[in-house]
Amino acid sequence: QVQLQESGPGLVKPSQTLSLTCTVSGGSITTNGYYWSWIRQPPGKGLEWMGAIAYSGSTYYSPSLKSRTSISRDTSKNQFTLQLSSVTPEDTAVYYCARGGSIATIDYWGQGTQVTVSS
Repeated sequence: QVQLQESGPGLVKPSQTLSLTCTVSGGSITTNGYYWSWIRQPPGKGLEWMGAIAYSGSTYYSPSLKSRTSISRDTSKNQFTLQLSSVTPEDTAVYYCARGGSIATIDYWGQGTQVTVSS
């Protein structure tokens, strides 16, 4: 059973960089064929796929967020990380990490973590 757990600050100030880490257990992030995504859900809105990192280390980003988003990994810790720069209150959302390369292909989700952007 694969388990994912998000961690990071729940409050970020405008213009700063949001940084979240996803710790994976029960499976390796380098297992061939698997992709690992970050997805968010702003209050009252639907799910938004932000980007993913592949088992190979290749990264993929949503075009609307690409200029502000970076996804990396630490294979020794079986973790992958999201960085979102220049945040605004519109980036307030529940952030999820998940296994799968798109929302339609997700088979395991983290529980989600609330991030609020406010001064």
